[in-house]
Amino acid sequence: MRRTAARFRDAGFAQSLPASPVSRDWGFERGTPIDRFYIERFLEQSRERIRGAVLEFGDDAYTRRFGGARVGSSDVLDVAARSGATIVADITQPDAVPAGRFDCVICTQVLQMIFDVRAALAQLHRALAPGGALLVTGAGISKVGRRLGVDPWGEYWRFTAQSLELLLDEAFPGGEVEVTAYGNVRAATAFLYGVAAEELPEGALERRDAPYEVIVAARAVKGAP
Repeated sequence: MRRTAARFRDAGFAQSLPASPVSRDWGFERGTPIDRFYIERFLEQSRERIRGAVLEFGDDAYTRRFGGARVGSSDVLDVAARSGATIVADITQPDAVPAGRFDCVICTQVLQMIFDVRAALAQLHRALAPGGALLVTGAGISKVGRRLGVDPWGEYWRFTAQSLELLLDEAFPGGEVEVTAYGNVRAATAFLYGVAAEELPEGALERRDAPYEVIVAARAVKGAP
């Protein structure tokens, strides 16, 4: 009887779920996307690492926002020649970026768009000076991010804290790797529907529930030669 009653309650809950998302653009038009809330929380917690010569993918918004006066020089890497890019390269190719040049690399939501992740991480390690830090985030629970016919790349992977830690331990021998996962079941569900962070009750995104990794983030510090 108890199981039957529970099924009736669960059926009512399931039937109340919308069949379509409220936003197909991750909630950008509604406020702050939930994945961006977690990414920015991670960068805020890592801001002391954003200093010296900094490389960021796509644009330098996070470099300026979280690095401030600690940044001595700023470069932007893009796979296509677009406004603001100072380095145009495929990060999976040998010698894609100058060796030992950067004190910090900010690489948010890029790795899932690269099929050869190991090659990309090897080049990012190469680009860092000894003691430099890679600040990287990857998608855990998310809808597919590629826009067919618009973006000149695909989307290949989802990460867990475990997989990202193993990849970084391999790419940063002798270095330091610290991985953090952000999310809970409410955050994951809201993110899939395109609900913005501001639309959830205060504190709803703070709780961490290990099986529901919305964003996986890591600090990987290059060891001494």
